[in-house]
Amino acid sequence: MPPFTVKVPATSANMGPGFDCLALALDVWNTLTIQDADSLELYINGFGEGELPTGSKNLVARSFARVFDLLTVPIPGVKLICDNRIPLGRGLGSSSAAAVAGIIAGNELAGRPLTHTQMLSLAVELEGHPDNASAALLGGCQIVVGDGDELVTSSVPIPDGLTAVLFVPDIPMPTRTARSILPSEIPMSDAVFNAGRTALLVNSLARGDLAQLAVATQDKLHQPARQEIFHPMRVIIEAALDAGALGAFLSGAGSSILALCQGREMTIGYEMAEAGSKSGVGGEVIVTHPTLSGASVEAMG
Repeated sequence: MPPFTVKVPATSANMGPGFDCLALALDVWNTLTIQDADSLELYINGFGEGELPTGSKNLVARSFARVFDLLTVPIPGVKLICDNRIPLGRGLGSSSAAAVAGIIAGNELAGRPLTHTQMLSLAVELEGHPDNASAALLGGCQIVVGDGDELVTSSVPIPDGLTAVLFVPDIPMPTRTARSILPSEIPMSDAVFNAGRTALLVNSLARGDLAQLAVATQDKLHQPARQEIFHPMRVIIEAALDAGALGAFLSGAGSSILALCQGREMTIGYEMAEAGSKSGVGGEVIVTHPTLSGASVEAMG
């Protein structure tokens, strides 16, 4: 079997108001290399090395094996080498990237029997986040909604020159914890607030009317509750906007904060980090941009 690699981008879900239905792919990538072997082996470099399991419980390995279970054929012996550049537990879609990578690798080895729709459904079955999974698989900015047992996706155009500045705190924010604190019911006014801003956000991106992003990325469904367990969030977002960001929000369930920009990226990143530091939270600034490319397979020479 000729070796090949699978590349999967980081993703930022919600984008402020689009809770569980909107996500953006970013130019930060995990790479999975597949080589021939006598049995299923898995190795991890980068984020998660020495921390994530390397046996059959690893999400990449489980996702890879699930493809062959679904096709009712034996799981081939391969070496899976994970080169992880997406930080873990920081709201950047590392789990979705792992699931998508394993599924695409399995589908490639099986002769590509699964469609993108089937692979997306499988990723959601394994990892549970259709917003991250759709952006990781398809790239760009994706809307995803459920229609009965089906998932419906739609791509949102991204204006040229839009960049993303990430403040990635040193402290993780486990998704399970960040989701458990959300209220089970919300006021009608908050639902209207978010519905309007989600529509405005999609329209602003599609039309390139970026002056509206500061309003369009506001949220009342999840960020206020998550503020209670990540107190620096508000001041970091405010620092980004004051420094010239077009819009800013908690990335996924956190703890990363993402600022959408067109220029002044280094200044915005510095001010975000400074606001975090003054609140007692250190972290890393990553300057990147949205990517229209989703997960892909590349042959190795």
